[in-house]
Amino acid sequence: MIALLGHRLARGAAGALITAAALVAASASSNAAAPRYDGMWSVSIVTEKGDCDRGYRYPIRIANGTLANGGSDPFTISGKVAPSGAITVTVSHGSKSATGSGRLAGDSGEGHWTGGACSGTWTAERRSS
Repeated sequence: MIALLGHRLARGAAGALITAAALVAASASSNAAAPRYDGMWSVSIVTEKGDCDRGYRYPIRIANGTLANGGSDPFTISGKVAPSGAITVTVSHGSKSATGSGRLAGDSGEGHWTGGACSGTWTAERRSS
């Protein structure tokens, strides 16, 4: 998975996230404690523009409104979710990165991401609280 992630990032789809993918600036505050969104989330990334992998999925953990990598793959996820559900995220591996923004509501969410010459959408589902 490390090689696959590195390859994806090298092709500009760093976080297609969230990411999540990735997720540009929204109204998250520096102390964005949003416990109602805390837990494990599964984020699905879809590339809509650019020559990047079509899609993939990442685990993300949210604790006190702060995003982190929820899996064992060696990439960095950082970001915040505001009490309103507005979310920003950066996914990086080495010198490659992608940013994204969107909104969580209840047990799901959606947004847009951009990384290198690629961009697309992401959706999220809560897996546990």
